[in-house]
This record gives sequence, C-alpha cells and structure tokens, in this order.
Amino acid sequence: MEKRNILLKLSYDGTCYHGFQRQKNGLTVQEAVESAIKCITGENVSLTGCGRTDAGVHAEVYYANFETSSAIACEKLPLALNSQLCDDIRVISAQDVPLDFHARFSAIKKAYSYTIDNSAAANVFLRNYSWFYPKKLDVDKMRKAAEYIIGERDFAAFMAAGSPVKSTVRNVEYINISQNKGIIEIEIMANGFLYNMVRIIAGTLVYVGVGKIAPDDIPVILASKSRVLAGKTAPAKGLRLKKVVYGQEIYTEEN
Repeated sequence: MEKRNILLKLSYDGTCYHGFQRQKNGLTVQEAVESAIKCITGENVSLTGCGRTDAGVHAEVYYANFETSSAIACEKLPLALNSQLCDDIRVISAQDVPLDFHARFSAIKKAYSYTIDNSAAANVFLRNYSWFYPKKLDVDKMRKAAEYIIGERDFAAFMAAGSPVKSTVRNVEYINISQNKGIIEIEIMANGFLYNMVRIIAGTLVYVGVGKIAPDDIPVILASKSRVLAGKTAPAKGLRLKKVVYGQEIYTEEN
C-alpha cells in the first residue's frame, strides 16, 4: 500500500492534558491520538498538529495530519479512533490530503476565542473553560483598545519569553468582543500567533476594562516591544482554538 497523508479534524477538552504536543512529564492530546491510531492501524505514526496548545487550553476545532500505509477508509476512521479515545477527545472527520500537506505550515490563518466570566459569582459550569474575573469590566473601553491591535503589528510586547521566532510581526484580521449575561468572549483571527499572544492580549484587555491600562496606551505598549508594559497572561483554561483556515485545495468547513 502506498503512503497516504490523512488529515484529522479534532475537538478536545484540554483540562486533563499537558497541551497538544507530546511531553515527557504528562499525557498530551498528541500522545492519546497517536496511541489510538496505533490500535486501529498497527502503525507507530507521528501526528503533526496545526499548532501548540498549552496545558489546559481547549480546541473547538483542531487539525492534525499523519502518514500511513493503512488502507482503512477515511469515513471509517472517526468511529474507529473514537472507540479508543477518552470522551474528552473526539475525531470529527478524516480526509486524504496531498503528501506535502502540513497541518501547521499549510494553515493560512487561525482564530482563538477567550472566555471571561465577569459575573458576581462564578458559573460552576464554566469553571474549566473561563477566567473568573468578578471586578466590573468596561467592555466599551476594551473594544476601543482592541482597535489598536488590529492590523499588521510587531507583537513582541505580547509574547512570552522562550519563543525562538525569527519575526514577531503578525497580522491580526479582527478582534470581536461580545458580552452576554456577564460572559465576555474575545475572538481573535490572525495569520499566526506568538507564544501566549492571545492570553497576553486577553489579560491586557482585562486590565483596560478594569482601568489599569488606558485604551490609548496600547500603541505605546506595542511600540515599546516590552512584555513588562502589557497586562498579565490570562489563565490557559479560558482559551480555545476556534478555527483554522487552509487554502482552497484543502476542504474544511472553516475555509
């Protein structure tokens, strides 16, 4: 059987995992899915994810590909793999893609969503999926601050230390901030993200909302390229990957 390259669409609750990428010190989503693939195909495969997610981060949509010599039909893979996975990871679909397709490097843009529980008392059903922040937030000021972030910018001030990237310039396509009964959602679409970039942006916008940072300070923070001037890094559990967009040669519902 010739080699095939299969793209999986996943969804997972990251609460019990040390992120997506395989680690030495704890169970990861990659390890769990690779083990399921071995059970079904008998092969040791290397799963390539569309990006790293930290411990506790979730993915409403996540794409990963692997090469295999198995002849199992793609339409049968989700049911087969899900039978080997815990309920907090689901394989939604599978499709054959070109051998040169790479789940990470073939992606054009991604969208993340960050959830803040701004209620007076924490919503117990969101405790693993939001940052409980009971101080009243001014969402209008947060939206004004977000306008300065949209566009092609150098986001060095919104990157955690330890990321060996060649460039800290990214293009943020949009930031949408919505509020419904105390729950605030921040959705960010960009052509790429730096390490902890979304969580630092979320933390900075919260500081704006509570009055620690003024909306007009955002351009100054960006120009400084200093992580110290931005807000805190928001907790991982409020973050989830929401969308990954590929070129037209690869069909996904997110395209």
